[in-house]
Amino acid sequence: MRENAPPKQLAFDLPLDPRYGREDFLVGTANEAAYASIEAWPDWPDTVLVLTGPPGSGKSHLASIWATRAHAWTVSAADVTAEAVTHCVSNGALVIEDIDRPGRDEAALFHLLNLARERKCPVLLTSGAAIDQIGLTVADLRSRLRLAPGVAIREPDDALLRAVMVKLFVDRQLVVDLRVIDALALRIDRSLGRAREVVAELDRDALGRGRRITRPLALAVLERLGIAEGGEDGEEDGEDD
Repeated sequence: MRENAPPKQLAFDLPLDPRYGREDFLVGTANEAAYASIEAWPDWPDTVLVLTGPPGSGKSHLASIWATRAHAWTVSAADVTAEAVTHCVSNGALVIEDIDRPGRDEAALFHLLNLARERKCPVLLTSGAAIDQIGLTVADLRSRLRLAPGVAIREPDDALLRAVMVKLFVDRQLVVDLRVIDALALRIDRSLGRAREVVAELDRDALGRGRRITRPLALAVLERLGIAEGGEDGEEDGEDD
């Protein structure tokens, strides 16, 4: 063991509270249509809007922005039961998250959408995949959601991916060189969910080692995650070329 090696710190896997304010949402070509749809409320063409996008793409952030504007409740699709339908629409606006996940009561969801339309209660639904891909078995619900206006978040372009990674590091009170951002952006999947995973892993790794986040460390973490080859041999924190 090197005499000057920094002491190893304990890395506690504490949850990071995401910031879901309107000012925290980064708009790019991948999500500008979705953001515009949220901003267009209350002038929606229907009481229902279906927001789709891959995990980590910003659906919950947009839903939170809309919930704040519309004074809406937010519930998981799994919590929409026959007994809860009337209560869910009693507030006047509702977000239903993750309708693509198992555990949903499709009959209750269909009843809720009908009641919401009757009471002119706006409903925003989020899904990790398109309606035709989530395996709905109740034909009436499938038809209702197919006919509802929908907007999708696409894969981020390079500029948005880099901007989001900078924000993720800033949210964790981490300052990194732009060369680290460049190295990550060139190697990870074009996915905001993947960006969050990598930044969290880098945060844990740097804290555990008592080191700052450098390009060689970033490449080593990517290698450990099975995403890319590691950094150059012999490079230390101070030799980050």
